[in-house]
Formats: sequence, structure tokens, C-alpha cells
Amino acid sequence: MSLEEKCRELLTVCKECLDRHTEMRELDRDPDFFIEVKPYADKYHQLLDEWAEESYAWVKVAKPKYVHPVQIDALTDAMKQFIVQSFYKKTGLKRFVLSIRSAEYTLKTFLNALEEEAAKDDK
Repeated sequence: MSLEEKCRELLTVCKECLDRHTEMRELDRDPDFFIEVKPYADKYHQLLDEWAEESYAWVKVAKPKYVHPVQIDALTDAMKQFIVQSFYKKTGLKRFVLSIRSAEYTLKTFLNALEEEAAKDDK
């Protein structure tokens, strides 16, 4: 999977987390940690780690204008938290949504930088 595909997959995860949190609040239920939460979190935590590693390498080489290593750290930490938090109805809505919006913004900025770099390479 390319770095661009991983970015798009992580954007999908952001939407899934928001939808899941809304659903858990509406259903007023608690998940089974080992059946629901852990497998999902493990899968996407691994994807995040792979994305971060590739992103650091890409930023080092491409030197995009609006993407920096500190953003990669912040995104990875935030997503690892809200992926798990999305399963729990007691997660505070405002901070949860702001974390997701921040992650989406960073991922979209990253995608734009990847597209700009690809366009430069095509010339």
C-alpha cells in the first residue's frame, strides 16, 4: 500500500471513529474490549506506525512546505487515542471531535503535499 493509500485509509478510519462513537452513544452500550476494541485498535495502530515511518522518510527527502515531523507525531498519538475512545459512549464529545478534525486536516494537508510532489515529478 502506498503512502497516499495509507493516508486515504486513515481518513476513512477518522470517519468510522466518529460514526462509531455516535452509534455507541445512541445504543447506550459498552463494547467487549477483547472482541471489538482490541482487534480494531491493533490493526490500525499497526497501520499508523507504518504510515508514520514512511512519512518521516518522505518528509526528510521531499521537504514539503506545510508538513513537518512534529505533525506526524501529533497525528499518530491522537489517532491511537481516539481509535480506542470511539468505542466508549462516555468519551467527551467536544475534545473527541476536535481530535478527529485535527487528524483529518493533517491527513488532507499531507495528501496535498504528496500530490504536489507527484506533479513536480511528472514535469
